Amino acid sequence: MAAEFDLAAYLNEGAEQLIRNILKATLRNPKETAFLRRYQKSHLAMEARRAALEAEGLHIPMFLIASITNACNLYCKGCYARANGQCGSAGGKPPLSAQQWGGIFDQAAETGIPFILLAGGEPMMRPDVLQTAAAHGQTIFPIFTNGTLIDAPLIKLFDKHRNLVPIVSLEGGEEATDKRRGKGAFVYVQNALDTMEKARLLFGVSLTVTTENRAEVMSPEFIETLHKKGCRLVFFIEYVPVTPGTESLAPDDKERQLIEQGQENLRGSFPGMVFLSFPGDEKHMGGCLAAGRGFFHINAQGAAEPCPFSPYSDLSLLDHTLLEVLQSPFFQMVRELNAQEENHVGGCALFEKEAQVRALLFSRNM
Repeated sequence: MAAEFDLAAYLNEGAEQLIRNILKATLRNPKETAFLRRYQKSHLAMEARRAALEAEGLHIPMFLIASITNACNLYCKGCYARANGQCGSAGGKPPLSAQQWGGIFDQAAETGIPFILLAGGEPMMRPDVLQTAAAHGQTIFPIFTNGTLIDAPLIKLFDKHRNLVPIVSLEGGEEATDKRRGKGAFVYVQNALDTMEKARLLFGVSLTVTTENRAEVMSPEFIETLHKKGCRLVFFIEYVPVTPGTESLAPDDKERQLIEQGQENLRGSFPGMVFLSFPGDEKHMGGCLAAGRGFFHINAQGAAEPCPFSPYSDLSLLDHTLLEVLQSPFFQMVRELNAQEENHVGGCALFEKEAQVRALLFSRNM
């Protein structure tokens, strides 16, 4: 009989390894090294809080994904946020204030959640929320940005508060990036990377991987260009076909195997960089991590959703605590739905179950 998969232990070890790898990548940067060594202490305290709650039967995820704004200055082709109504539309409700986000960040720290990924829209359009996040030094905030709005005041903020880590989006070279993000986007991003390297910031790049660009963005030659720019973190994000007619761009099982092997090769060739993939790495974590198993998503209006690719909610952080959301019957049903799938091979399992998730939400609201 196979041993039961211990998700908490797996994620804790993964987080510790991530911090160790980032430390290796920043040894020549005293500011980064000093911050991360301080952060290691708070990380151990957070781990103890999660373990205490786990002993009481409540699993606390390692990550939150917070879409802090619906606004964006670009109109990227195939954007999941626009397709799901999370970008460019407020849905009739005002976005959370910086103070309200601060309350959520406080709750996350109190329950031991060490990483909060800031997304949007374009998160750089909410400098008030970034200032609030900066004050929560015990939490690391990767900020997923298109990179076009990174200016001198933001560079100063990132330099002072090293828990804010910009992650800039690219699609590959100039042709691929401008094709999806608009003419001139690639040059803006390159200028942002140069500015962050000059300030000696810790930053990363997010690469949306499709069947068309996989070979380019995972090539040693392309990664070397990022390495020379000072990039130390690389996220490979598998394209999810939220736009009808783009299904052929989504990696299949064969492509995912190539992504996984390519990532391993890059880790060997670039030991000073950290490589992560989503959602392909989920198969090593016992399946889908959504709905609080490994993370959940909070939209700009405060609704708690299983995942950015599954924008359905029955509870809001405006009316419920983070712990109440994690114990919600809807999230529990989504976790049970995902547990029914055996031999998960990668890709976004939850996105493919949209009808089932909607049916669960409907049954909750009857």
